[in-house]
Amino acid sequence: MTVLVMQADTSFWDSLVFDGIDDVDVEAVTAAFGTVDVVARGRAVGAACPDCGRFSDRVHDSYQRRLKDLPLGGQRVVIRLTVRRFICGAADCPRRTFAEPFAQLTAPYARFTTRLNHILERIGLALAGRAGARLAAQRGLTAGRMTLLRRVIALPDPRFSTPRVLGVDDFATRRGHAYSTVLTCGETHHVIDVLPTREAGPLAAWLATHPGVEIICRDRAGAYAEGARLGAPDALQIADRFHLWQGLGRAVETCVAAHRKCLQAQAPPKTTNSDTPPDDSGPEGRRAQRKKAAHAQVHELLAQGHSRRAIARHLGWGLNTVLRYARARHWQDTLRENRPRPSRLDPYKSYLKRRFAAGCTSVTRLHHELLAENAPVAYQMVRAYIATLRAAPPQAPPPPPTVRQVTGWLTRHPTALSEEERAALKDILARCPELDTAAGHVRDFGEILTNRLGPTLPAWINAVDASQLPGLTNFALHMLRDLDAVTAGLTLHWSSGGTEGAVNRIKKIKRQLYGRAGFELLRKMILLQ
Repeated sequence: MTVLVMQADTSFWDSLVFDGIDDVDVEAVTAAFGTVDVVARGRAVGAACPDCGRFSDRVHDSYQRRLKDLPLGGQRVVIRLTVRRFICGAADCPRRTFAEPFAQLTAPYARFTTRLNHILERIGLALAGRAGARLAAQRGLTAGRMTLLRRVIALPDPRFSTPRVLGVDDFATRRGHAYSTVLTCGETHHVIDVLPTREAGPLAAWLATHPGVEIICRDRAGAYAEGARLGAPDALQIADRFHLWQGLGRAVETCVAAHRKCLQAQAPPKTTNSDTPPDDSGPEGRRAQRKKAAHAQVHELLAQGHSRRAIARHLGWGLNTVLRYARARHWQDTLRENRPRPSRLDPYKSYLKRRFAAGCTSVTRLHHELLAENAPVAYQMVRAYIATLRAAPPQAPPPPPTVRQVTGWLTRHPTALSEEERAALKDILARCPELDTAAGHVRDFGEILTNRLGPTLPAWINAVDASQLPGLTNFALHMLRDLDAVTAGLTLHWSSGGTEGAVNRIKKIKRQLYGRAGFELLRKMILLQ
C-alpha cells in the first residue's frame, strides 16, 4: 500500500485543482488506493445572507461535503470540503443561519463539482445512458447510466425566437404505430421544438402561442395543413418539392405496373380501353390469389355503400390497405415488384458478361482484371456471378426490365441514364403509347419543378386528367385539394430540406437510445444536440 500525504506546500494544488476558483484553500492532499483526497475549506471571512443580503462573519458551526471531481493522472479525485454555517444578524430576516456558498465550485446539495457535472452532461448528450456510462468508466468518471440521463433531463430547454419560416415534418417514435412532429427554423435549419403527435391540434396550439410565423414548409399531410390553417391563418403554406416528386414516383410506378405486359420483348399488345380489366393470365400463386380476393371483397363492400373506414373496421385491416385496394381499378394494379438488392458488383456485371461471352471463363483471371481497375469486389462475388452465367442457357434472351427499373428510367434525368437504359426505355415507349404519354407528363412536371413554373400547374393537371392514366390521374387530381400550397412549393425557393436533415439526425439519436426512451428524454436529446 502506498499512501502519499502532502500538507506543507499546497499552492501547487490550489493552482492545479482549483484553477480559476479563488474562494477555496487546500489544506492537505492524500493519495491512496487510486484515489486522491483533497481537504479544502473556504477562505472568505464571511458571506451574504441569501434572503436579506446582509453580510455576516459569525460562524454557527461547520460540516463536511464530499465532492467528486475530474480524475487526475488516472486517479479519482475526491474533495472533502469544509463548509461553515453563518448566523444572520438581521432581526427581520426569517433565516437564522445559512451555509457558506461555493458558486464556482459546486451547486447546493450536489455531490459533483460543476466542471465534472458539465462533462457528464456532454457525455450524456453525445452517447445517452449505457454507452455514456461505459465511456465515463473508461475515463475514470464513476457515473451510472441513470445519473447521465438525469443530468440530461435537468438541462433547460434552449431558448429560441419565433422563426419567420417554419419547417414541419413527422418522424416515427414507434414505426407504424406512434409518430411525433419536429419543428425547425427554415432559415437556420435548427430544431426549435418537438410535438408529441402529428395531429392538427398540437401544431395549431403551438402556432397560436408563437405568433409571427409567415411561411410554413410541410409535406402534404392533411393534419399539418389543417393545423397550419387553424394556428396561423395568415401564413403561407408551402408543399415540399421532394415529397411532390416522391408522390409522382409512386404514381408512375402504379402506371407502369398497370402496363407491365408492355415490358415484354414480344409484339406490342393491342391497345385497349383502360376501363377493360386485364385478363387473369398474369401473376399466379397464392399471393396473387389473395390480392385478387381482397380486391373483389373491398369493391363489393364499396358497391354496397359502406365507407372505407367502415370496411377497414369490418375486415380488421389498416385504412391504408383498404385505400390501396379501393383506388386500384384492377387487382393486378395492387402488385408491386420487389426492389432488387444492390451489389458492389452491379457496375461491373456488363463487363463480366462481355468477357464471358468472348470466351474468358476463368474466375481468377476475371477477378484480377477487376482488381486492376480498383473494383471493390471479392473473389466469391465474381465466382457466384460467373456461375449464374454458366447456368443460363446459351444465348438466352435477357429478362425484361422490372416495374421498378422502368419507373426509375422514367423519373430520372435523361442524362443520368446509360446508353443501354435509354435504348431499352425507347423500345418500351415505342411499344406502349400509354407509357409514352406518361413519360411526357413526367418530363413536363420535372420542368415545372426545376424551373419553378408553379402557375402552369393547373394546365398540367388538366392534361393528365384527360389522359386517364392509372396512378398519374389520381396523383394529379389529389393536388387540387392542396393546390395553393403545391403551387407555392413549385414557385418559391423554400423547401423542407433542413427539416428532412433534422429527421435523419433524430434517427441516429433513436438508435442510441435503443427505442427505450420516453418522449421527454427523446425531446430533450433532440433539442440539445
